[in-house]
Amino acid sequence: MSEFPPCPKCKSPYTYDSGSLLTCPECGHEWSAEEVKAEESGANDAQVVRDSNGAILQDGDTVVVIKDLPVKGYSKNIKAGTKVKNIRLTDGDHNIDCKVEGFGAMALKSIFVKKA
Repeated sequence: MSEFPPCPKCKSPYTYDSGSLLTCPECGHEWSAEEVKAEESGANDAQVVRDSNGAILQDGDTVVVIKDLPVKGYSKNIKAGTKVKNIRLTDGDHNIDCKVEGFGAMALKSIFVKKA
Protein backbone atom coordinates (compact mmCIF):
# COMPACT_ATOMS: atom_id res chain seq x y z
CA MET A 1 0.00 0.00 0.00
CA SER A 2 0.89 3.66 -0.23
CA GLU A 3 2.37 5.77 2.56
CA PHE A 4 -0.27 8.41 1.73
CA PRO A 5 -3.70 8.52 3.39
CA PRO A 6 -6.71 7.20 1.46
CA CYS A 7 -8.84 9.60 -0.57
CA PRO A 8 -11.27 11.46 1.73
CA LYS A 9 -13.91 11.50 -1.00
CA CYS A 10 -13.99 7.89 -2.29
CA LYS A 11 -11.67 6.17 0.25
CA SER A 12 -9.41 4.81 -2.50
CA PRO A 13 -6.03 3.60 -1.16
CA TYR A 14 -4.24 4.48 -4.43
CA THR A 15 -3.46 8.13 -3.73
CA TYR A 16 -0.25 9.75 -4.92
CA ASP A 17 1.67 12.98 -4.43
CA SER A 18 1.36 15.47 -7.29
CA GLY A 19 3.53 18.30 -6.03
CA SER A 20 1.85 20.23 -3.23
CA LEU A 21 -1.38 18.20 -3.37
CA LEU A 22 -2.36 14.58 -2.95
CA THR A 23 -4.41 13.15 -5.84
CA CYS A 24 -6.81 10.24 -6.19
CA PRO A 25 -6.50 8.47 -9.57
CA GLU A 26 -9.96 6.91 -9.26
CA CYS A 27 -12.17 9.98 -8.63
CA GLY A 28 -9.74 12.81 -9.49
CA HIS A 29 -10.11 14.50 -6.07
CA GLU A 30 -7.17 16.67 -4.98
CA TRP A 31 -6.46 17.77 -1.41
CA SER A 32 -3.56 18.92 0.74
CA ALA A 33 -2.01 16.75 3.42
CA GLU A 34 -2.44 19.63 5.89
CA GLU A 35 -6.24 19.43 5.45
CA VAL A 36 -6.20 15.74 6.37
CA LYS A 37 -3.98 16.36 9.42
CA ALA A 38 -6.24 19.21 10.60
CA GLU A 39 -9.35 17.04 10.25
CA GLU A 40 -7.70 14.13 12.07
CA SER A 41 -6.59 16.33 14.97
CA GLY A 42 -10.14 17.70 15.32
CA ALA A 43 -13.12 15.80 16.65
CA ASN A 44 -13.42 12.62 14.57
CA ASP A 45 -16.75 11.68 16.13
CA ALA A 46 -18.43 14.94 15.10
CA GLN A 47 -20.52 14.62 11.99
CA VAL A 48 -19.99 17.41 9.46
CA VAL A 49 -22.69 17.77 6.80
CA ARG A 50 -22.27 20.42 4.13
CA ASP A 51 -24.81 21.81 1.68
CA SER A 52 -24.27 22.27 -2.06
CA ASN A 53 -22.36 25.53 -1.43
CA GLY A 54 -20.13 24.07 1.29
CA ALA A 55 -21.91 25.67 4.27
CA ILE A 56 -22.02 23.49 7.37
CA LEU A 57 -25.52 22.31 8.28
CA GLN A 58 -26.78 21.68 11.82
CA ASP A 59 -29.90 20.17 13.35
CA GLY A 60 -32.81 22.63 13.23
CA ASP A 61 -31.54 24.61 10.22
CA THR A 62 -33.77 25.73 7.38
CA VAL A 63 -32.70 24.73 3.87
CA VAL A 64 -33.93 25.37 0.32
CA VAL A 65 -34.09 22.66 -2.37
CA ILE A 66 -31.93 23.72 -5.35
CA LYS A 67 -33.39 21.48 -8.09
CA ASP A 68 -36.59 19.59 -8.83
CA LEU A 69 -36.45 16.23 -7.04
CA PRO A 70 -38.60 13.28 -8.16
CA VAL A 71 -40.27 11.37 -5.33
CA LYS A 72 -41.00 7.65 -5.65
CA GLY A 73 -44.69 6.91 -5.31
CA TYR A 74 -45.79 10.47 -6.10
CA SER A 75 -46.81 11.89 -9.46
CA LYS A 76 -45.33 15.31 -8.65
CA ASN A 77 -41.82 16.48 -7.82
CA ILE A 78 -40.43 18.57 -4.99
CA LYS A 79 -39.89 21.88 -6.78
CA ALA A 80 -36.67 23.88 -6.69
CA GLY A 81 -36.99 26.68 -4.15
CA THR A 82 -39.05 24.63 -1.68
CA LYS A 83 -38.13 25.70 1.85
CA VAL A 84 -37.65 22.89 4.39
CA LYS A 85 -37.60 23.92 8.04
CA ASN A 86 -36.19 22.20 11.11
CA ILE A 87 -34.00 19.53 9.49
CA ARG A 88 -32.42 16.65 11.42
CA LEU A 89 -29.01 15.27 10.38
CA THR A 90 -28.42 11.52 10.16
CA ASP A 91 -25.71 9.13 9.00
CA GLY A 92 -25.85 7.61 5.54
CA ASP A 93 -26.28 8.66 1.93
CA HIS A 94 -29.52 10.59 2.52
CA ASN A 95 -28.21 12.54 5.49
CA ILE A 96 -31.12 14.93 6.14
CA ASP A 97 -34.41 13.82 7.70
CA CYS A 98 -37.20 16.36 7.38
CA LYS A 99 -40.86 16.99 6.69
CA VAL A 100 -41.59 18.55 3.31
CA GLU A 101 -44.90 20.36 3.13
CA GLY A 102 -47.25 18.51 0.79
CA PHE A 103 -45.12 15.33 0.86
CA GLY A 104 -44.57 14.42 4.52
CA ALA A 105 -41.51 12.93 6.19
CA MET A 106 -38.59 12.01 3.95
CA ALA A 107 -34.82 11.88 3.66
CA LEU A 108 -32.84 14.21 1.40
CA LYS A 109 -29.24 14.33 0.25
CA SER A 110 -27.38 17.42 1.40
CA ILE A 111 -25.97 18.02 -2.10
CA PHE A 112 -29.47 19.01 -3.30
CA VAL A 113 -30.07 21.74 -0.71
CA LYS A 114 -28.57 25.06 0.32
CA LYS A 115 -28.74 26.74 3.69
CA ALA A 116 -31.43 29.42 3.89
